[in-house]
Amino acid sequence: MLKLSPLFTDGAVLCRRKEIRIFGEADGHRTVTVCLRDARSLLLAEAVAEVSDGRFLACLPPQEARTGCVLTVRAGDEELASEDISIGDVFLAGGQSNMELELRNAQEGEACLAHHEDAQLRFFDIPRKAFPGPEQRAAVEAVRWDPIRPGEGGQHSAVAYFFARALRKKHPEIPVGIIGCYWGGTSILCWLEEDTLRRSAEGARFLESYAGKTAGKTMEQFLKEDEVFQRNLNDWNREVAAYRQAHPEAEWLEVEAACGACPWNPPDGPGSPYRPCGLAESMLRVAEPVSLTAILYYQGETDAGVAERYDELMALLVSSWRSAFADDELPFLFVQLPMWRAPGAEPDDSWPRLRMQQSAARNMLRGTGMVCLLDQGEYGNLHPTAKRVVGERLHDLAESMLYGEQAPVSPRAVRKYTAGDAITVILTEEIVPVDGKPPRHLEIAGADGCFHPAFAVASGNTLRLWSREVGHPVHVRYAWTDWAGDINLFGVSGLPVEPFVF
Repeated sequence: MLKLSPLFTDGAVLCRRKEIRIFGEADGHRTVTVCLRDARSLLLAEAVAEVSDGRFLACLPPQEARTGCVLTVRAGDEELASEDISIGDVFLAGGQSNMELELRNAQEGEACLAHHEDAQLRFFDIPRKAFPGPEQRAAVEAVRWDPIRPGEGGQHSAVAYFFARALRKKHPEIPVGIIGCYWGGTSILCWLEEDTLRRSAEGARFLESYAGKTAGKTMEQFLKEDEVFQRNLNDWNREVAAYRQAHPEAEWLEVEAACGACPWNPPDGPGSPYRPCGLAESMLRVAEPVSLTAILYYQGETDAGVAERYDELMALLVSSWRSAFADDELPFLFVQLPMWRAPGAEPDDSWPRLRMQQSAARNMLRGTGMVCLLDQGEYGNLHPTAKRVVGERLHDLAESMLYGEQAPVSPRAVRKYTAGDAITVILTEEIVPVDGKPPRHLEIAGADGCFHPAFAVASGNTLRLWSREVGHPVHVRYAWTDWAGDINLFGVSGLPVEPFVF
């Protein structure tokens, strides 16, 4: 029996300029030969792989971008051939619901779907299955690469689509493949292996907490509870979709008033997709160790107010995913949480805390980049539908990190100093209040750590702040809020200043 991973069937996109890893199953064989030929049938690369425990991994040398290739795999008398293979840039899009949000549900999504055709922009969505088993394996084996065609593709990630569309426009000679690996509502813990989590005090704390909550619950009990939850959630989603169809201009608060709040109460248990480590086994492992250009990641909402050291968990995720994909330098591009507050809720500092932990993770890890969405978000709606700006900011980040192109990035505060009754912050580029009014959402504190709203003046790449309440300021912070719809501090690049705390 010879079987290729579905990642390498017809229409696959292989990663250019890196070792190309081809893997699958080959029971009853000792070796497997893999050949890659171009559109004229000329041999580009060949490798022989040993079979171990019924699996094989063949490594082909790096190739340049091209289309129309054929991949053949031979083992004994068996041979498989995959056609229409492209070599280009391959990105894994991971995270939770805001990465998962489908193109057909995003602003501009329907308009894009109606007319966009691009045979060299392809998606491979790993099935959302909560645990390994026959059902999960069957679902994976049924997946194929899906090129963008008019009227199709609405099920794919809107963020990943807008990212890839911008990349294809900038570099039309490079095919682009997106491997979708996300699940709404998931914690970062779901995407980490148990051995990895146990190396972290924060991870071990979560494992012990979840084990305590689910002690004694059987799979049968869990499945009954989950059936009720899924039925209620699906009913609500259908009602929301119908309301939005009838009222396309409705704000989220209007939608929620008509349909009720989301019945989000998933049960804990041994089959839950929200259990620690589960999706690392049932989803991420499907793609390992495929060669990738970079990872795109949008997650953190579930962990706000829960994870005391999200920066530590992010560091674990980056290092463990790099190990899983056998690339110590694999670029990791992620999204900082935007603005959000639940309807009627009191102001809360969990989201600003998590934003700062995301910044800290970026600052401590090489080869990582973060896009700021401080000017984005929708009051009351955890899933804003304006995803083009997210995808395009990720694309700008990729241009600067991966392609050596000049692209706008958000200004960052790099240091501060106190002189008398004022404190000055130095930023990475010139900044300006876009509405011509004084900068908002800035606070300063003295040695007591008690923050007060500050007056501020922007001049070039500096901010000078003071307050009558603080005689000698030593601390400063910006945008320490879960929700604000009036951010006005931007760089000359047109992007918002990143939140900061000193």
